Amino acid sequence: MIVKHTLPNGVRVLAEPIPHVRSVAVGIWVGTGSENEEKEKNGISHFLEHMMFKGTKKRTARQIAEAFDEIGGQVNAFTSKEMTCYFAKVLDQHFSVALEVLADMFFESTFLDVEIEKEKKVIIEEIRMVEDTPDDLVHDLLSEVSMNQHTLGFPVIGTIENVQQITRNDLFDYKDKFYHPANTVVSIAGNLPADFLEQVESLFGHHFGTPVEVKKEIPVFSPYGKIKIKPTEQTHLCIGLPGLTIQDEQIYTMVLINNILGGNMSSRLFQEIREEHGLAYSVYSYHSAHRHSGLFAIYAGTAHGQEGEVYDRITHLLYEMGTKGVTEKELAKAKEQLKASLMLGLESTNNRMSRLGRNELLLGKHMSLDEIVETVEKITIEDANQLAQKIFSSPTSLALISPTGKIPPSFGGKVVV
Repeated sequence: MIVKHTLPNGVRVLAEPIPHVRSVAVGIWVGTGSENEEKEKNGISHFLEHMMFKGTKKRTARQIAEAFDEIGGQVNAFTSKEMTCYFAKVLDQHFSVALEVLADMFFESTFLDVEIEKEKKVIIEEIRMVEDTPDDLVHDLLSEVSMNQHTLGFPVIGTIENVQQITRNDLFDYKDKFYHPANTVVSIAGNLPADFLEQVESLFGHHFGTPVEVKKEIPVFSPYGKIKIKPTEQTHLCIGLPGLTIQDEQIYTMVLINNILGGNMSSRLFQEIREEHGLAYSVYSYHSAHRHSGLFAIYAGTAHGQEGEVYDRITHLLYEMGTKGVTEKELAKAKEQLKASLMLGLESTNNRMSRLGRNELLLGKHMSLDEIVETVEKITIEDANQLAQKIFSSPTSLALISPTGKIPPSFGGKVVV
């Protein structure tokens, strides 16, 4: 059973008690990410997340790490395009410690100049690491070109130039603007103490701040191409198509279509590109759903000179699925895979905590597993084929990384710099 409670100041608390486990996962979620950034400050959400671990008024960065190591716990954080999360997983007996340290980081981080300058070096190395990982970088390029300068297409990690210019005042200003109570969710899952709500309120009940209205334009999908020339051993390419928002009633139909096209080893993409023609080691598809937009993407890494054939075979598979649809057997298999994924995910307190936080921030509602399974079971072959026709009949965007920058000849879109 999911417990939802809103503190008097507006902070939302979501909890899922699981008495038969011995762990607790705690997350502090904030509804902001790279989508809310200005171009000149792109990367500040991610920078702020890093700085939360660099010392508070009563703990150094080392003492924050030791607080969790001493109790055998795990602590981490991530930033995405729409949210930032600080989370920990500990034995149930250490719930109070984990919650207090996370709250200390959240409210009392000092952002000392000396720590800011050190962390700039760390994040710049992280950016360089991404630049040296073309099979990761190409997805950022695809998002950028598909969103056509919209902030949703900004890289979460930012740029070296931006990171170098971020100041202590910038961090505090950004935190004051977006880290307010109405934009904050505390999610907890596991073997909870009886007074967990009281503990959360004692630490987060004093959190105050006024929401600032943020005007957001809805991104429009752009069927353009973007090329990056790098000395790589493979050509890395991503093909994009307009997707669905996370609130779309067809979102689970989209999940099934993705499974059929490129979500596993028996998918059409894997079997056609890798197994039958040996054109790639890694090939798959995925769907990114956001509040106001979505992106369906296909990735493949192939030998230089084969990018044209790979692109043509992928786009032919898209055309086939859009015109001929999927089979009853494929749909039934995809449903079983989705149900298994959902059920296996429930075995992790981390997954349950994350599900609570994400759903509250992005959807404001929580479906039970039975409700989701019922929704999935009701999806018909007609539903799947209608959505496939809609999605796969659209023009595609393209991102490509290779030493030559050679464009697949059949890509008809405009290439932007």
